[in-house]
Amino acid sequence: MAAISAPRLPMTSDEYGKWRRMLWSQRGPNVATPSYEGLLPCYRHALARCEPLARGPPAPTRSNVPAPAPAPQTAADNEGASESAGATRPLTARRELVVSKMLAGVAVGAEEPFYIVDLEAAQERLALWRELLPDIEPHYAAKCNGDPALLLTLAHGGCGFDCASKAEIEEVLALGVPASRLLYANPIKQPSHLRFAAQRGVNLTVFDGEAELHKIASLHPASQLLLRIAVDDSQAQCVLSNKYGAPPSDCAQLLSVAAELRLNVVGVSFHVGSGSSSGDAFRDAVERAAAVFKQAAAAGAPMSILDVGGGFPGVDTPEVFFAAMAASLRAALTLHFPKEWGVRYIAEPGRFFAASTHTLAASIIGKKIVKAPRPPPAPPPSDASAEMESASVESKEGTDVNGADDTSSEGVQTRINYYINDGLYGSFNCVLYDHASPECEVLPTAGVTSLVAPPGTPLCSVWGPTCDGIDCVLADASLPDLSVGAWLFFPDMGAYTSCAGSNFNGMSLPDVIYLQSRAQPAAAHPATACAAMLEQMRADSITPNSWQI
Repeated sequence: MAAISAPRLPMTSDEYGKWRRMLWSQRGPNVATPSYEGLLPCYRHALARCEPLARGPPAPTRSNVPAPAPAPQTAADNEGASESAGATRPLTARRELVVSKMLAGVAVGAEEPFYIVDLEAAQERLALWRELLPDIEPHYAAKCNGDPALLLTLAHGGCGFDCASKAEIEEVLALGVPASRLLYANPIKQPSHLRFAAQRGVNLTVFDGEAELHKIASLHPASQLLLRIAVDDSQAQCVLSNKYGAPPSDCAQLLSVAAELRLNVVGVSFHVGSGSSSGDAFRDAVERAAAVFKQAAAAGAPMSILDVGGGFPGVDTPEVFFAAMAASLRAALTLHFPKEWGVRYIAEPGRFFAASTHTLAASIIGKKIVKAPRPPPAPPPSDASAEMESASVESKEGTDVNGADDTSSEGVQTRINYYINDGLYGSFNCVLYDHASPECEVLPTAGVTSLVAPPGTPLCSVWGPTCDGIDCVLADASLPDLSVGAWLFFPDMGAYTSCAGSNFNGMSLPDVIYLQSRAQPAAAHPATACAAMLEQMRADSITPNSWQI
C-alpha cells in the first residue's frame, strides 16, 4: 500500500490545509489510511510557519536576564498575526508528545473533554525550585489540584504538602506521606477537622486570631504554630489579605495570649496572594516577618520557622517569571534573616507545580454566526498620531481587528459563536475564581485547514455547554473557521481548574489521560504506581497512612 508523501518546505497555512484534505480524502484501496502519528509531521511544518506568530517575547532565562529580543519579522511573516487566543507555540519534544496523545484520543472516538497530564512537567518544576530556592522546603498546596498521581509524583520527589481540610489531609496521608511533612495551612479551622489533625499527628498549623488560639488550646494543644501575618498582596491575581493575616499591631498581643495558653508558636507565616506578579511583595513580607521574629525573641520565645507562602507563577511570562521572583526572595532572606538565627524556610507553592502538567482538550459541539452591534468609534486623536491611525487596518471603517471586511449594515459586525463541551462550571471556573485568561489553540484533526486565523476571519467567542448565559470561556478570540466536531486545546490548565468544577446541568468533568514518557517504562510511571498502590490497599484492607514512601 502506498503511503502519502510528506509535504515540502516551506509550507504556508493554506498549503497545510490542502495537504491535510488530501491526506484524509484519499482512502482508496492503494492508499494507506494515516494514523494519528502521520499528522505530526504536518503539524510540525504548520507550527514552523506559525512560530513568528507566537505571542510575546521569549521567556526570560533562569539566570534572571531576559533573553535577547527576536529578530524583526517582515510584514509577510506576520501576516494574519493576532494577540488573541488562537496563536500557537513552538513545537517541542514534550509538546509533540502531548499533541500526539490528544490526537490519539480523538482518533479512537473521544467525544467528552479530557486532560492530558504530563507528570514529568511537575518533576521538572521541582528540579527548578531546588535550583533557584534550594534552602526553602516546598509544601505543595493540595487545594490547587488534588490529582493522586500528581501528589504521588511530588511526594516521591521529597515535597511536603499544604493541606486546608480533613479531606486533603486524608488524601495525602493515604499516599503514604508522613504526617511530619504536612502543614495544616488553614488559619480558621473547623473543630472536627482540627481534632482529626491531632489524631493523625499533623501538628504544624497556622493561626491569625485570638479565638483560633483558644480553639487550638482546647482541641490540639500539641500543635506547633505559625502566626499568619498580613502583607501587601495588591499585585496578586487573588487577594487574601482581606480575609487572613494579623496586622502588625496585633502580633505582640497574639504572642502573649499564646504564651498564656502554653501554646508553642514556632514561627511566622505569610502569603503574598495567589498568582503574585511582584517580587517587591516578597521583600516587604520578609521584612515584616523579621520584625515579628525580633518581637518573639525579645519576649523570650525565639522562633525557628518562616513560611513564605505561595504566589509563585505556574508559567513564566515576559512580565512575571520565577527566576526574578526567586532572586528577590533569596535577597530578602539574606538581608533580614542572618544565618545565625538558624531559621528553617518552607513555602506553599501550588500553581507553580500544577499549572503546566495539564492540557485540556475540548470539542466544538455547536457553531452560530451572529450579528453584533459594532462598538462606537474612538474619539478623534488630537495630535499627529491621527494620520498614522487612519492608515492602520484596525481603524479602517468596515474592518474588525483581523482586517475582515464587514459587509453587513452600518453599525453591525459579524461574529462567530463556538460552543465547546467544557465551560465555566467545569474546568474554566478559573476564569471566574482565579481571574485566568486561558490560551486556546486548534488541534489538527481531520477537516482542519488552518491552525491560526487568516486575515479576514471574524472575531469569535467561545462558550461553555451549560444553559447559563454567563458560561463564556473567551469573549474575544481569534480562531480560524472551524466546524462542529473540531477540537480545541488549552495548555497550562493544571491549577485551580477541575478541582473547583461541578456537574451543573449534568455535565461531567473531563477525563484524565496520563502522558507516558518514551524513556520511562509504564510500570515506573507515577500514575501506574498510584493506581497499583491504592488497589493493593483496598485488596489487603491496609490503613492508608501505613504506606511509606
